[in-house]
Amino acid sequence: MVGLELLPLHAVCMLRISLYCVVEVLENMVFLSNASNFVAYFLQSMHYSAAKSANMVTNFMGTSFLLTIVGGFICDSFITKFTTFISSCVVELLGLILLTIQADHPHLRPAMNSSPSKSQEAILYTGVYVMATGVAGIKASLPTHGADQLDCSNPRLITSFFNWFFFSLCTGGLISATVMMWVEENKGWNWSFKISIVALVLALCIFTMGTPIYRNKRPSGSPLTRIFQILASAIKNRNASLPERLTEQTPSQLNPKRYEKYHYRFLDKALINTAIDSDEVEETRTFLALLPIFASTIMMNCCLAQLQTFSVQQGNIMNRKIHHFQIPTQSLSVLPISIMLASVALFDRLLRTLGNMSKTFRPLRRIGVGLALASASMATAAVVESKRRWAAENNVTLSVFWLAWQYLLLGISDMLTLGGMFEFFYSEAPHSMRSMSTALSWCSTSVGYFLSSVLVAITNSVTGKFGHEWLGGNNLNKSRLDLFYMLLCILNFLNILNYMYWAKRY
Repeated sequence: MVGLELLPLHAVCMLRISLYCVVEVLENMVFLSNASNFVAYFLQSMHYSAAKSANMVTNFMGTSFLLTIVGGFICDSFITKFTTFISSCVVELLGLILLTIQADHPHLRPAMNSSPSKSQEAILYTGVYVMATGVAGIKASLPTHGADQLDCSNPRLITSFFNWFFFSLCTGGLISATVMMWVEENKGWNWSFKISIVALVLALCIFTMGTPIYRNKRPSGSPLTRIFQILASAIKNRNASLPERLTEQTPSQLNPKRYEKYHYRFLDKALINTAIDSDEVEETRTFLALLPIFASTIMMNCCLAQLQTFSVQQGNIMNRKIHHFQIPTQSLSVLPISIMLASVALFDRLLRTLGNMSKTFRPLRRIGVGLALASASMATAAVVESKRRWAAENNVTLSVFWLAWQYLLLGISDMLTLGGMFEFFYSEAPHSMRSMSTALSWCSTSVGYFLSSVLVAITNSVTGKFGHEWLGGNNLNKSRLDLFYMLLCILNFLNILNYMYWAKRY
C-alpha cells in the first residue's frame, strides 16, 4: 500500500481495526447463515429426519466453537495469527466448495424418498466438518490478532476494540437473520452456499489488503508443554521444602497485581526443578486462575441454546402474523441483535465520556450482570410459556411477540457476557497464551450447547420416573417447558453465586 508510511500512527491503527471489523461481519454472516441453512438442506435435500437434522446442526456449531481452543493453541505455539487466519479461511472455503458441488449435482445427493448412501454421507460430513475446522481457526485468530495491533497497556483501547468487534459479529448475525434468511426462503438453500463462497473470498481479500501494516507477534512454543511440566514438577516435589533462595521470592515479585490473592501456591514447588523459572510458574498460575471464570459462564450459554431450540418450537405454534405477513420464527432474533448493536455503540460512547470512572464497567462486573440477566430471562420465559399454555387450553393463540422479552434479555446478556469474556481473557492471559485463553470464550458457548442437550435428557429421565416427561413428545401443549425454564433459572441463580465467589477471589 503506497503512501501508508505517511499516515499518522493513529490513522494506521484505525485502518487495521476497520479491516478486522469488516472481515468479522462477512465471516459471521457466512457462519450463521449456513448454520440456519443446514437445517433446510439436511431435511429437504439429504432427506434426514427432523431430529437428526437438528442434532447435526447443533454438533456442527458445537464443534466449530470447541475447536477454537485448538486453533488458539496453534496460534500461540507454532504459527502466527495472521497465517492461522489465512489458512483457516482457505480450509473453510474448501468445505463450502465441497458442499456447493454436492448441492449442485443430483447424483451426489440421494434420490427422492431415499436415504443418502455411504459415499454421499462421506462427502456431506467431510464438507461440514472441514468447514467447522476453518471456522474454529478464524474465530481463534481474528479477535486476538486485532487486539495485538493496539497498545495493550491502554485498557480503554482494548475495551473499545472488543466492543466494536462484538458489534461487527452482531452485524453479521443481523444480515444472516434478514437478507440471508430471505434468500434461503425465496431463492433456495443452494444460493446460500454460493453467496457464502463469494462473501468468504471477499473477506480473505480484504484481510490480506492489510498485510503491509499488520503487527505480527511470533509464537513462543507450546504453552501446554510448559504447564504440564510445571504441574508434574509441583506434584513430584509436593512434600519437599523450598530452598531459602526460593522462599525469599515474594508473590509481589512474581506478580504485584496478585500480592494479596496469591493463587495456587503449590506451584512454587515446581521451582525446585532448576530448569523451570518463576516466569513459567506465573504463566501457569495465571492461566489456571482463568479457568473458574470460564466454567462459571457455561450455564449462561446453556440458556442461550434455548433460542435455537425450544423458543423456535414455541414460535412455530404461536400467532406470527402482522396483517397478511407471517414472520419467520428465526427472524425474531432481529430484535435482540438490533438492541445489542445500539447498546454496543452507546456503551462505547459511555466509556469515552466517563474516562477513568469506567472501572464500574470492568469485564468481571459486565460478565456478572450478563449472568444475572440470563437468570432473569429464564424466569421471564417460564412465565410466558405458562401464559401460552393457558391460552392454548382456552383455544387462544398467543402472539409470537411475547417471546421478544426472553430474546431481548438473553441478547443483552450475551452482549455483556461474551464481550466481557473477550476482553477479560485477552487482557489477563499470559502473553504467550492469549489466543488460547481468548478461545475459552467460544468454548464456553460450545460446552453450554452440549450441556443443554444433557440437561434435557436428564430432565426427561428423572421426570419420566414420576409418570410424565417434562419435555417428552412433539406437542409443547402437553409438555412442561415452563418448569424446565424455571429449573434453568434456579441453576443460573446458583451459578451466579458460584461466579461471585471466583470473581471476588480473582
